[in-house]
Amino acid sequence: MSKIYNVLIVDDHPIIADAYKSAFEFISSENDKIKFSITIVHNCDDAIQEIEKVSKTKGVDIVFLDISLPPSKDGEILSGEDLGIVIREQLPNCKIIVATTFNDNYRIQAILKNVNPNGFLIKNDVNKEELIACIKTVMDNVPYYSKSVLELFRKQTSIDYRLDKIDRQLLYEMSIGTKMKYLPGIIPMSKAGLEKRKKQLKILFEVEESDDRELILKAKEKGFI
Repeated sequence: MSKIYNVLIVDDHPIIADAYKSAFEFISSENDKIKFSITIVHNCDDAIQEIEKVSKTKGVDIVFLDISLPPSKDGEILSGEDLGIVIREQLPNCKIIVATTFNDNYRIQAILKNVNPNGFLIKNDVNKEELIACIKTVMDNVPYYSKSVLELFRKQTSIDYRLDKIDRQLLYEMSIGTKMKYLPGIIPMSKAGLEKRKKQLKILFEVEESDDRELILKAKEKGFI
């Protein structure tokens, strides 16, 4: 009897999602003892809905997760990174494979710390053979990292670029033009607390204290917005 693995693919580009699906189907064609039940969603809202549904029923064995996803409609999930954190909380036994175009060292470190994926692919590194190798390796309970991620490990510094949910929400709201005086109604923190956070972010990103625009540009450059 074949073992069926439940797979959730989250990517806002249908062609890329189909490429991931094809890799799973190829593995199944090689081994008649393995089958995959694959669900594809293209945004955070549909992903959350699917996660909530399967957490009560069949569960999910593997999630293929894009990081560059538009925020959810309620603004609670700002990217695939936030989605990965939710998956870790609600489906702790699920294996997460992150795929992203980000290749900034600090951004990769943040994803590794916050999501702790079982597999980590930089899309520019990936071809069909690497996709298949990654899936097989993760299914064997061994972590898999593409060459750009491995290169990061070789160059890794002691800098901790971990931003929490409030930091990312603050950067996001600033990037869409929300004024600081309105932020306490959106983010659960006082205006003074948020100003302190902003000051800390400017130090972290090495930005002049008075320059909000430069902070937003640096955060976008490193993939945090």
